[in-house]
Amino acid sequence: MANFLFIAGYVVIGLLLRRSRQFPQNTGQILNAYVIYVALPAVVLQKIPLLTFGKELLYPALMPWLLLVLTVPLVLALARWRDWSRATTGAMLIVIPLGNTSFVGFPMIEAFFGPEGIPYALLYDQLGSFFILSIYATIIAAIYSQTEGEPAQRPSIGTIVWKILRFPPFVALIAAFVLRDFSYPQVLKQFIDSLAITLVPVIMVAVGFQLRFRLPQEDRGPLGWALGIKLGLTPLVALLILMGFGLDQLAVQVTIMEAAMPAMISAGALAIMAGLAPTLSAAVVGYGVLLCFVTLPFWYFILQRLQTFF
Repeated sequence: MANFLFIAGYVVIGLLLRRSRQFPQNTGQILNAYVIYVALPAVVLQKIPLLTFGKELLYPALMPWLLLVLTVPLVLALARWRDWSRATTGAMLIVIPLGNTSFVGFPMIEAFFGPEGIPYALLYDQLGSFFILSIYATIIAAIYSQTEGEPAQRPSIGTIVWKILRFPPFVALIAAFVLRDFSYPQVLKQFIDSLAITLVPVIMVAVGFQLRFRLPQEDRGPLGWALGIKLGLTPLVALLILMGFGLDQLAVQVTIMEAAMPAMISAGALAIMAGLAPTLSAAVVGYGVLLCFVTLPFWYFILQRLQTFF
């Protein structure tokens, strides 16, 4: 469980750096840029070659995509109902569907289920979360982001495609697939690993730097909806979908718990980097990590109790 202490420590460091006033106000954006252009591509290059395509259980592989299909219409309906701004809508479309299924997910799954649960968590993360981040979230960021000085209008298809093709994690994804059968030289592998390991510390410091406990009034409603959907509704939907497949199966339990993880750190970084409600995006990530220490044990308790009925 040391990873959770690390996460708390990184956030506190970010908070202290902001309070020290020794760093410029755009420090958070600079750190986010580093993550998008360096650390996240390194993680993609590190993880994708490890994928093995075989007869794996479909629950953890398909559930992230199914939840994405169900979540997007809900967020769009909420945006129309609550009259959210374009930036807020784009941010919510990125941070709500994507869970922190690796850095928070892996240690939590191991804590609840032991090492036997990790392969299913890896499947959920690698075939679901990272692909969704690299493809879907990239498209949403391209559609909803707006370059300073540009008029507020929907970009053309060509503009969207160009932004996607220039997005570093997407470039890294293509390169990783091309190089899947190529063994990295040891020095290059160590270099990639050294960059990938900086992802969580840097982005959590950035989250802490941008975290505001007193949010603007217009951000409080979306924050509540985001946390409610991500930590409550999403795992409930996963539970209802998989209930008929046998809750005693480890793959089913791990899939539901992965669906209950808080918002993905990298998704928050992407939303912030795209200029989509930066304060709100950081709050969804930061508050989600804090609250998951309560919500995840709750969902685990529910799963254990329901096993006696199914």
